[in-house]
Amino acid sequence: MTDRGRGALQQTNDTFTVGPSSVHWDGTKLVVDINEVSTPWCDRVKGTVTIHPRGLTDQEVPLTGDGGHIWRPFAPSSDIEVDLNRAGWTWTGHGYFDANFGTRALEADFGYWTWGRYPINGGTASFYDVARRDGSDCAVALRFDEQGGVETMEAPPKTRFSRSLWTVRRETRADEGTRPKQYKAMLDAPFYCRAGVETTIHGERTQGVHEALDLNRFRGPWLMPMLAVRVPRRPGWRF
Repeated sequence: MTDRGRGALQQTNDTFTVGPSSVHWDGTKLVVDINEVSTPWCDRVKGTVTIHPRGLTDQEVPLTGDGGHIWRPFAPSSDIEVDLNRAGWTWTGHGYFDANFGTRALEADFGYWTWGRYPINGGTASFYDVARRDGSDCAVALRFDEQGGVETMEAPPKTRFSRSLWTVRRETRADEGTRPKQYKAMLDAPFYCRAGVETTIHGERTQGVHEALDLNRFRGPWLMPMLAVRVPRRPGWRF
């Protein structure tokens, strides 16, 4: 990811462009065109990720009482094609597409959250557990079918499992008497961890994507300078 200025942004009804990269919806699929430079070695990352939704939802989930933060699961079940300029980075598989929107900084309203999305028989299960700054909690448990239909579901108990490499606390939903476990590392940061996690939901063992976000760490004064070094910035980029 690269931080860019306002001059690097363009938007139409079906395309959002940030510098040399873009996201385009053609009515049936979402094409993410990536052309960026990674850190710390300044390697070029270039190619496309194409998302073919099996079903689209109209679900919007408020994470705060005033609707200042929204989780939007656009396509909880999708087929994806990845074609990037690295050996082993061309593949097809099962995926999803979602987004978060907000009118305030995340660290202003939240202290910690976990999110998980797990394939289950007939669709997917998604869990969002949020600790707000005002001391209240938000717990979301939704089941999505392959056509995009959605219903609330009974969530298994929150269950802790191993901390990340940066010792970020992690927990997800799991049947009583079972324990989740990481099976694939994806991204580790001092305040954030994304990983492939295996858990048990209503008797079904499943592997999905999990994230844990510690916003108390994120807003710590020692971390902000690290982010400024880690994320490339191109404020003067123009079309």
